[in-house]
Amino acid sequence: MLTDGPVAVVGAGSIGVAWAVVVARAGRPVVLHDPDPARLAAVPGEVRTRLEALTAHGLLGEPVATVAGRVRTAPTLADALGGAVHVQECAPEQLGLKQQLFAQLDELAEEEVVLASSSSALTCSTIAGGLPGRGRCLVVHPGNPPYLLPVAEVVPAPFTSAGTVARTRRLLEELGMTPVHVAVEVEGFVFNRLQGALLREAYALVRDGVVSVADVDRVVRDGLGRRWSVIGPFATAELNTRGGIEAHAERMGEAYARMGAERGQRDRWEPELVHRVADELHGFLPPERWEENVARRDAALMALERARRAVDLPGADRTGPAGTTGECSLCDQHDRLTNTSAVRLAGATAGATRRSPVPDAGGDP
Repeated sequence: MLTDGPVAVVGAGSIGVAWAVVVARAGRPVVLHDPDPARLAAVPGEVRTRLEALTAHGLLGEPVATVAGRVRTAPTLADALGGAVHVQECAPEQLGLKQQLFAQLDELAEEEVVLASSSSALTCSTIAGGLPGRGRCLVVHPGNPPYLLPVAEVVPAPFTSAGTVARTRRLLEELGMTPVHVAVEVEGFVFNRLQGALLREAYALVRDGVVSVADVDRVVRDGLGRRWSVIGPFATAELNTRGGIEAHAERMGEAYARMGAERGQRDRWEPELVHRVADELHGFLPPERWEENVARRDAALMALERARRAVDLPGADRTGPAGTTGECSLCDQHDRLTNTSAVRLAGATAGATRRSPVPDAGGDP
């Protein structure tokens, strides 16, 4: 089984370059290919810019030149695939283009090489369902940028082999990513379905004159987003209410059902579902440690607040909590609860200001 060797990234837009940073930072060589020569020529500078930003925030363990030296470009697809142990496709989010590209990849890559798409919504079944080697194909959808947001959705098709999924998860873990297995191919997977639910409501609230665009962003940036950077929505419900998530559902479920009904949704939190969620949640948030976990959440939020005061991001509101100054930011925290860096997201501006004019697939749109 293939283990050592370079990762091939096909598509050198912003997501492709970001994947290259992830791979090279983890100590593995990476080869990028793009059909646009100008795009390939821009890769070294863009990689270095991102690495320098990581270094400036203490997030790179080696010299920039050492990490950048692991990245090379290839003028042809065949050259990029030579010796590769994994292929990460980052072409534009167009079904026909991805189908054509995967047919080429399936023909050129060695048999054991995993072929992964960075698609944000297109499923592997639609992209690779007709290929002879479809069993080695799947989606690996990153957050954007993946060198700062380590989650990666691993979305196999029904025909994807178990070995392909296992090898992909091992590689992602080696690269410092957090693989999340998505058991069913649904459009948008998990990341963009959660993001889409929030965006749909945000658009509706603005449409209905309930709130301004700026205040929607403030509610998320200075409220929900900070809390969700520490714990997720289920853990939030568990720790917000004495008695945990089941008490929360009992007290708030009907109100949330009415809100959903306003939008034509009929997804009630039935008791059986709430109990199922609670059982799984309590496996890592034991109810008997509720006070301790609340304290850990609050300590993480305090670390986040300390970090955000130290960083300015352009375009953010300069009004913070009472008695504070400085721009609001999206900096993450470094509490052990999530095992992340206090300033992990601070370098995101480097990637955001150097987006390729070539549209990317993958990453959260």
